[in-house]
Amino acid sequence: MKKLFRLLFRVLLFACIIILGFVIINTLGYSSKQIKVDTINKTDIDDKVAERLGGAIQIPSVSTEIGIDSAAFGQLLSYIDSQFVLVDSLLDKQTINEFSRIYKWTGRKPNLKPILLLAHLDVVPVDKATEGKWEQDPFSGAIKDGYVWGRGTLDDKVSVLSILESIESLLQQNYFPERTLYLAFGHDEEIGGKAGAKSISRLFQQQGISFEYILDEGSLLIKQALPSIKKPIALIGIAEKGYVTLNIAVRLENGGHSSIPPTEGTAIGILSKAIATLEEEQFPAQLAGASKKMFEYTGPEMTLPSKAIFANIWLFEGMLLRQLEQNTTTNAMVRTTTAPTMIRGGIKENVLPSTVSGKINFRIAPGETPESVLDYVKQTIDDDRVIVTINKETAMNPSKVSPTNAFGFEIIQKTAQELFPDIIVAPSLVVAATDCRHYGEVSDNIYRFMPLMLERSDLKRIHGINERVSVEGYKNMIRFYQQLIRNSCK
Repeated sequence: MKKLFRLLFRVLLFACIIILGFVIINTLGYSSKQIKVDTINKTDIDDKVAERLGGAIQIPSVSTEIGIDSAAFGQLLSYIDSQFVLVDSLLDKQTINEFSRIYKWTGRKPNLKPILLLAHLDVVPVDKATEGKWEQDPFSGAIKDGYVWGRGTLDDKVSVLSILESIESLLQQNYFPERTLYLAFGHDEEIGGKAGAKSISRLFQQQGISFEYILDEGSLLIKQALPSIKKPIALIGIAEKGYVTLNIAVRLENGGHSSIPPTEGTAIGILSKAIATLEEEQFPAQLAGASKKMFEYTGPEMTLPSKAIFANIWLFEGMLLRQLEQNTTTNAMVRTTTAPTMIRGGIKENVLPSTVSGKINFRIAPGETPESVLDYVKQTIDDDRVIVTINKETAMNPSKVSPTNAFGFEIIQKTAQELFPDIIVAPSLVVAATDCRHYGEVSDNIYRFMPLMLERSDLKRIHGINERVSVEGYKNMIRFYQQLIRNSCK
């Protein structure tokens, strides 16, 4: 028996040595994917750019499911035309469905595939209950303490104006691109983009236009993005999650008096249990696709213990996923998320309702579909009294994953590292929805990146209270688009 134990010990020790050897070899061979570029000198940008952004913020171009304020969007387009006179007069301009815009800057070499820069003109409304918590009025466009304040300074008038500022400046310098450049500004991104981005994409398809690459809003430059990396990380979205909302309801034959609740459960109780079950039994986490790609770029830049883990995901994936699940941001990167957002039921405090309903929103990880989400939810709840249906009108599959070894990604990476020294660039999965999802038929190379440096704590300002952008950060966005155009169109 002792000989057997000694033999097993030796086999186990030998296996551990082999595994350790693989870990060491993989870690030593885990090389950086950052490119070496020379930092460029920052161009001088007039402070009036902040005033022009503030003027756009003052126009409440809000979109909601109920509709839009036509007067506000008309005013915003007129404002843009008046502030960017060279863009308005020298670029070809087309208006789609009254309020969306396409611009075309024709290049010298028609044989080069064009590029497309996206942004959107609309903003989300401000919750009236939070208006008193804003340091500046949400539609003031105030410039104070080095920031431009108001709705749209992060999402997404800041992109519209910085792109226009960059082109207006290049036109003033008599710059002429070799490659044709298109701009597309939708007016309803916040409510799905059907009248804006979807219609624009359809027009491009009808005209047979395809793009070398497309760049839209999405991930950002984030300070302290990962605990093991001190440098800011420029996250370039190479894919985005899908979207589906499920309607969930319980309809009993009778409600009744609250003094004699049924022993088999009330409608509210049954629905609450179903929602609680879904929150407890989340979709499985996995490290794949764009999320895995991100760590292939950031892992080599980490300190040695973390570097060894990411170099050997085949061994440490389970431990790594458990760690990522502890943080709300990284948790959203590794699974389809479950978010109950609406609930309705009851008419009086002493009356048991017979019908209650709710809505649960899911952001779908690559590999899943709206239909697979529906199947998972039904199986997880496993209660015939709970009726689950899909909102097909807004359902959207996850996007395709764009390559990192393509011209578009490489140019965006190069431009970011030229302008922002001492950063790390990495691909990422965008957990929110963008207008990009409508352009999959006109390019295989679609990227989502806003060249704006933020603290992690600033992310809550997007769609939230005290939305703002630093004047210097905004100027850097303008510099980025200027350099991106120069790099892409020569």
